[in-house]
Amino acid sequence: MAARLNRHHTEEIRQKIQASNIIHRLQQHVNGEVELSATQVAAANSLLDRSVPKLSQIQHVGDEEGGPIQHSHQVEWVSGKTPAASKA
Repeated sequence: MAARLNRHHTEEIRQKIQASNIIHRLQQHVNGEVELSATQVAAANSLLDRSVPKLSQIQHVGDEEGGPIQHSHQVEWVSGKTPAASKA
């Protein structure tokens, strides 16, 4: 058997599989296929909090009157030459 090229990669895959198994078990509980105690559900949620990032809600708002979001972009040429000057 060949040696593993990236040991960290296998640990990452193992964590994803474990998280997937926990999610599957909780889905079975929600669907009434498996009975879990409140302690088991709390433990599963605690384990998921460690392995799966929580999604957070972000709201982008404009000015105080509800207007559009204002943004701007600035380009700075590090070489001191503009693209048109460097083509010549």
